[in-house]
Amino acid sequence: MCGISGVFNLRQPYRIDRPLLEKINRLQSHRGPDDEGYFFDQYIGLAHRRLSIIDLAGGHQPLFNEDQSVVVVFNGEIYNYLELADELVGLGHQFTTYSDTEVIVHAWESWGEDCVKRFRGMFAFAVWDRSKKQLFIARDRLGKKPLFYTVTVHGQFLFASELKVLLGHPEVDTTLRNEMAEEFFMYGYIPEPFSAYKHIFKLNPGHHLTLSPGSEIAPKQYWDLCAPDQVLSWEQTQDSLIDKLQEAVRIRLAADVPLGAFLSGGVDSSAVVSLMASLQTKPVHTCAIGFSEQAFDESEYAQQVASRYHTEHSQQIVDPNDISLIDTLVDIYDEPYADSSALPTFRVCQLASKSVKVALSGDGGDEIFGGYRRHRMHLVEQRLRNAIPRPIRKSFFGPLGHLYPKADWAPRPLRAKTTFQSLAMDAVEGYANSISKLRRDERQSLFSSRYQQSLNGYNGIEILKHHARFFTTDDPLKQVQYLDMKTWLVGDILTKVDRASMANSLEVRAPMLDHEFVEWAYSINSKNNIRNREGKYAFKRSLENYVGHNILYRPKMGFSMPISKWFRTNLRDTLTSHVLSTNMCDSGFFDVDWLRKMVSDHQQGYRDHGASLWCLLMFSLFMARQ
Repeated sequence: MCGISGVFNLRQPYRIDRPLLEKINRLQSHRGPDDEGYFFDQYIGLAHRRLSIIDLAGGHQPLFNEDQSVVVVFNGEIYNYLELADELVGLGHQFTTYSDTEVIVHAWESWGEDCVKRFRGMFAFAVWDRSKKQLFIARDRLGKKPLFYTVTVHGQFLFASELKVLLGHPEVDTTLRNEMAEEFFMYGYIPEPFSAYKHIFKLNPGHHLTLSPGSEIAPKQYWDLCAPDQVLSWEQTQDSLIDKLQEAVRIRLAADVPLGAFLSGGVDSSAVVSLMASLQTKPVHTCAIGFSEQAFDESEYAQQVASRYHTEHSQQIVDPNDISLIDTLVDIYDEPYADSSALPTFRVCQLASKSVKVALSGDGGDEIFGGYRRHRMHLVEQRLRNAIPRPIRKSFFGPLGHLYPKADWAPRPLRAKTTFQSLAMDAVEGYANSISKLRRDERQSLFSSRYQQSLNGYNGIEILKHHARFFTTDDPLKQVQYLDMKTWLVGDILTKVDRASMANSLEVRAPMLDHEFVEWAYSINSKNNIRNREGKYAFKRSLENYVGHNILYRPKMGFSMPISKWFRTNLRDTLTSHVLSTNMCDSGFFDVDWLRKMVSDHQQGYRDHGASLWCLLMFSLFMARQ
């Protein structure tokens, strides 16, 4: 796992400023504290920071082919590199290292752009072909590894693993993108391919980009998650699921450094640890975070799995009122990011990095097996949409959703405002309403009239509608799983884990997000993913011989944090000083009276605006750095 960056002259040979590239590349030195390397010619400068995992002695980058006509900088892991190396040797290529990185340069020579289709792993890389004067950059299918890019006023194409590298270049335009506030307060992050900055973009997952002097920037998609040709039966699912996942785990155990696993005590991480234990003779090293307040603590379940599989278990108890990391989070993510579970995620990465360099995680299980409550609710709502014509739904549920109180204080079944609103909408609009940090009506109250006018009718839902155009199935669960893969998974989950882990110089591998496993899992009959209101049903049934019943079928917890309480206690003054700062009030984004009302109502206990105020706090801390 590493950090990469580079400068490419799009228009004409223009001096590559070596000291500048070295300086900005070192802004991501946490991604690769073990080594750095550079390559320069008249068109390009490539930079690399290395976290040594495989072939510790021979994996220095940039890395070349036999005659040094092709050079690569690479962030990630190619898990099938040994098989590809054998094939490439058969085609006449000569290898000088045992590193998976070298496979990339030879694969480019033999297969060109199609090389990326042969790679099984997580990656973002850049290949420079000196003879063709071509730059080829690519990102893995699901977006596990990040890649940002921009173009300077002098026509230099810049790319990097982290946004802070580009922001460190004096010629990068850092004008904020006007739509980013609308998107952030809907999603809690800035969805691909956009960033908080008007002229800086993220390369979409499953895309690559080929550039030559004078060429246009036109990313191409090489992979998408398509509807299965055949839906798996219950028997086919149960016969294959464990074997498929075990294989995805097995290929992620290759490392020349200490390797372990996260163990939260939930279904997904417990599944990964159990299969790791079956694949190696030495004990698995597991890491867990516990909380001093029982309402947030899953450590007893993690301990049960650790005891069953005799792991070398490390656990750290965290005070859920620990707010010391808040400023650190803003520096890690470089743009507005509002998932409060980033705090415990950072802590578990910090703990793991003390004993291992690589950790396997259970990320992806909820997305591919239908594990979120919103998945179950969407299916219920969709049955009602199909049964009741939209004009009737809109005329009945629309006013009801408007009049029904938010009822944050009430038991969950009585918090029906979002459901009533969603039932008045079509499927994509309804799902957007259910996943929004602040719903459309809440954002309209929050934003100033001037800012709303400047959007010219733009709504963050346009991103979901864009992805919905590529649905290849009419299965409502698979449709929203597809939307999750394109937005939530990459923008929230994978962003959170990448930045938190790399800030601690730790590589994280996610077996359930192996693209071959994801494609297979997308073939599971949706009725077997959600059955009798039980999410991940087929997955849980397949694990009954590996994970205890009390872990498989207990209510989902996740990394929750008591943010509503914080804003009435530990963070009371911080919230007020930041959210109601001159910087926020003068930004033009917000209705200042509404900001004051939200803070006051929450702190006096009239309403629970915890999630919304966390978004506002993260946004204000970001704005203070501009």
